[in-house]
Amino acid sequence: MPSATSKTCYLLYKPYGVVSRFTPEAAWLSLKPFGPFKEGVYPVGRLDADSEGLLFLTDDRFLTHRLTDPAFEHPKTYVVQVDRIPDEEALKKLREGVLIEGRMTRPAEARLLSGEPSFPPRPVPVRFRKNVPTAWIELVLREGRNRQVRKMTAAVGHPTLRLVRTRIGDFTLDGLEPGQSRELTGTEYARLRTWAGGAR
Repeated sequence: MPSATSKTCYLLYKPYGVVSRFTPEAAWLSLKPFGPFKEGVYPVGRLDADSEGLLFLTDDRFLTHRLTDPAFEHPKTYVVQVDRIPDEEALKKLREGVLIEGRMTRPAEARLLSGEPSFPPRPVPVRFRKNVPTAWIELVLREGRNRQVRKMTAAVGHPTLRLVRTRIGDFTLDGLEPGQSRELTGTEYARLRTWAGGAR
């Protein structure tokens, strides 16, 4: 495995309304106000502006490659609020794969949560329809196609209302509020790099 000498990595709880880069886009904010980050650090992969949650930022190209190449099948966990309550058939389809833009998604883990998770309120509230119930599901994916979670839930008849990435491997949002970041300790960074380099 290539050396990680002098490299660094941050965890960021990306808020709603922020693009996953350091230059703003239209009405969306950039990552710049949520630092400071060391020079040369860039986000690993992306979360869309209307999605929230865990984002790595690093200057380690090896780590970036390993975490973003779908060949290594690193698990990423999303907690998703959807329109209406999915039945077991919808969850089964999510697990087995759905057709998106001519290609099936890889098998995933999907489960219905029994209650509402305790996320901080979103600055722009989720739309509310009096006669349409909502539910929360947890999805674990091992690929990262464009807006994949939203397209998957829509494909089984349950459009996404709110999306929060809560975990990548065994790294979580614990201890962070939206907009907060922290640099990984040396031990954490070594553990992440070993995991990213070895998982397949």
